[in-house]
Amino acid sequence: MHDRIILHVDINNFYASAALLYNPELKDKSFVVCGDPDKRHGVVLAKNDAAKKSGVRTGETLADARRKVKDLYAVPPDFQKYTYLSQKAISIYKEYTPFVESFGLDECWLDVTETAHLFGGGYAIADDIRNRMKNEVGLTVSIGVSFTKVFAKLGSDMKKPDAITVISKDSYRDIVWNLSAEDMLYVGRSSGMKFREMGIKTIGDIATSDIVKLSFAFGKVGEKLFLMANGNDNDPVSESNQKYLPESVSNGTTTEVDIVTIKDAKTIIYSLSEVIAFRLRQYDCVVGGVSVSVRTADLEMESRQSRLSETTSDAKTIADEAISLLNSFYRFGVDRPIRMITVGTYALIERGEEEVQSTLFERPIKSDMINPKLDTLRKKYGYDILKRGIEINAVFRPDIKDVEDGYIPFDRNSAKKKD
Repeated sequence: MHDRIILHVDINNFYASAALLYNPELKDKSFVVCGDPDKRHGVVLAKNDAAKKSGVRTGETLADARRKVKDLYAVPPDFQKYTYLSQKAISIYKEYTPFVESFGLDECWLDVTETAHLFGGGYAIADDIRNRMKNEVGLTVSIGVSFTKVFAKLGSDMKKPDAITVISKDSYRDIVWNLSAEDMLYVGRSSGMKFREMGIKTIGDIATSDIVKLSFAFGKVGEKLFLMANGNDNDPVSESNQKYLPESVSNGTTTEVDIVTIKDAKTIIYSLSEVIAFRLRQYDCVVGGVSVSVRTADLEMESRQSRLSETTSDAKTIADEAISLLNSFYRFGVDRPIRMITVGTYALIERGEEEVQSTLFERPIKSDMINPKLDTLRKKYGYDILKRGIEINAVFRPDIKDVEDGYIPFDRNSAKKKD
């Protein structure tokens, strides 16, 4: 059996590169991609090299960034364009193999084991993709070529921009084992801290550790990390047409004005729940749990979650549960005003796999009939073609385009650096 040939393709500085693609006049200027500062979304999502050299950091406010760069340009994010470019890239990748697995809008794994001989080998495919992305899409990529998904991703991170790194079975110890343990996929802040407490500093330290000790400290994840560090991880690359079911779907928004009444909170929760329910139905799935989190004016965060008695993809059911959760820990008129609300759903399963315990007369027949028609109208005429009564003329209803959204097509960012 021959070794697998896995590629990991990472579009370099995707948001900033896409912004430059659509705004070429910014070529010689310092700019950032960030939300609307007037709507309190002014956080830097990406920056170009010029802004980076001036000390601008992802995650800081636009105001702080402008203290570092006087003439800093701000470009709003456009996820519709990002999704278009991502799909254009994927269409190129699929010309080399049907096994294309997305990892966020800007990253993909490709398994070219069975097709590499048709194109001259793994490196030749990587080089071809690198050139085609520049010429056909206008974006540069860094590509890792290896025999496991984890090592391929490490390779794409090692040289940027516009580069290829090969990590083979003969070279991985020399290339990978000297890297920090926190460079390993799925190693986050808390697990990295735990590694340091155990005296584990590098990926090589993980690979040569006692697997029993790792399992005791991290559970099954510890054993998985041991296998990955030793190049024995055989996780497959999914087919591009394989149905993807996310772990969760969520929506949140930061309001222009602080929320001080339950009525205003309900308006936002219903709006966010409508978007969540619509997207759940596009995935053809239902949820078993709901969560709600708030950030107050003094930036304190608090959240609650609960399991539902019956799975659902109905907006009203999700909203009602979220409102109930909010009332369980937040006191309007007593606690500090709210500036951000996020509604989340979890425990997703495909529709048809749920166990229906209620009787025919208890099931939400009306919602089952109305929701598909509502989805059809929104797809054809836009999301706002129909609204709930609570949303009409509501001052606090979030603009759907400005929603800080947990869902993006092909998004698996929840897996990145996750403990």
